[in-house]
Amino acid sequence: MTQAEIYLDSNATTPCDPRVLEAMLPFFAQIYGNPANGLHRQGRLAAQHVEEARTWVARLLGALPAEIIFTAGATESNNLAIQGLAGAAVERGRKRIVTSAVEHKSVLLPCQKLAAEGFEVIVLPVDARGIVSLDAAEEAINDATLLVSVQAANNEVGSLQPVAEISEIAHRHGAIVHCDAAQAAGKVSINIDEWGVDLLSLSAHKLYGPKGVGALYVRGGRGALPLKPLFVGGGQERGLRPGTLNVPAIVGFGKACEICLEQVDQEAMRLSTLRDDFERQLLDKAGTIRINGDRERRLPNTSSITFPGVDADALLLNVPHLMLGTGSACTSGTIEPSHVLQAMGISRQDASNTVRVSLGRFNTAEELAVAAESLAEAYHSLQQV
Repeated sequence: MTQAEIYLDSNATTPCDPRVLEAMLPFFAQIYGNPANGLHRQGRLAAQHVEEARTWVARLLGALPAEIIFTAGATESNNLAIQGLAGAAVERGRKRIVTSAVEHKSVLLPCQKLAAEGFEVIVLPVDARGIVSLDAAEEAINDATLLVSVQAANNEVGSLQPVAEISEIAHRHGAIVHCDAAQAAGKVSINIDEWGVDLLSLSAHKLYGPKGVGALYVRGGRGALPLKPLFVGGGQERGLRPGTLNVPAIVGFGKACEICLEQVDQEAMRLSTLRDDFERQLLDKAGTIRINGDRERRLPNTSSITFPGVDADALLLNVPHLMLGTGSACTSGTIEPSHVLQAMGISRQDASNTVRVSLGRFNTAEELAVAAESLAEAYHSLQQV
C-alpha cells in the first residue's frame, strides 16, 4: 500500500492557507477592477482592498502602510533594493557593498553584477553555525560603504543573523541596511525599529500566501531613500514598481500576514517542539547523523541534517513519500553542493549528504514520527549498500 505523502519543504514554499484562498476568490470575478482607476466603483473597490492588504503587511513588520511597495516576490524586492540603490546613489561616492556568504542567490548575484560594474563587494564570512561574524562586519563596513545586505534567517540551516547589531555598525558609518526576511517573516516576530533596517524583502508564498507576490519595505516611504526603479511604466507603487497590481494575490498576501500576526508566537512554539522531537527520534534511530547550524538561534521549523556516507538524492529516492530539500542545488544544468553549507566549513561531500527538513503550519507529530522512522530505515539500508 502506498504511503501518504508528507510535505516537509516549507522553506521552499508553503500551501495557501484555506483562509487566504477564501479571501482571494472574489477578486478574480466579482471585484476585478484596476485599482489605478478611481473613476468607477470597481476600481475604487480594488484600490480599497489593496490598501487594506498593505496595512496588514505593514503591521506584520511594525511599519507604516506607506512604507510597503508591492512586488512579485522577494527576488524582485532584493534586486530593487540592491540594484535600485546602487543605480541612484553612484553620485554619493560610496562604492562599497557588504553582504554575507550565506545569502540567497537573489542577493549574491545582483552584488556580483554590481562588482562587474565597478562596485567593491565585500562578502562577510560565517562561523560553523552559519552566523555572520560581527568582527568581520566591523572591519568591512566603513565610510565608503553604500549598502549592507544581510538576511534575517538562512533558508537552509535556519540560523538567525544578528541584524540589529549589523544595522548599528552600518548606520554608524552612514550606510543603508537591507534585509532579506523572506524566511523569517511569519516564523519569528519582526520589529523594523528594533532591527534598524532601512529596506526589507518579503515573499507571500513563504508564509501561506500565494506565489508571485511580495513586498519591499522602504523606511520613510518612497522619497526617503535614493532608489531607482528597475523598470518604468505607469508609475504604480509610487513609481518604484510600475505595472497593474495583482489584486487577488495582494489581497491573499494581506490575509496571510493577518493570520501570521495573530499566531506567530504560538505557531513558533508548536513547530520548534515538533522539530526538536523529530530530531531526537532521528538521532536515536539513525545514530551517526549530524544536525547543522545553531541548535538554539535558528528558525523554529528548520532542521539541516547530514547523513554521512549517503548521498542525499539517493536517500530521498528511497523515501518517495517524504518531500524534503537537499544540500545541493541545480545551477545552469550542473549539481553544485550548497554554498551555504560550504561557507560554514562543511565539505562538498558532506554538503551532498545533507537534507533539509522544514516544517509547516499543517504538519503533525504523527507525520514527523513517520518521517524519522522512514529516514532512519533508508539511511541504514543505503549504508549497507
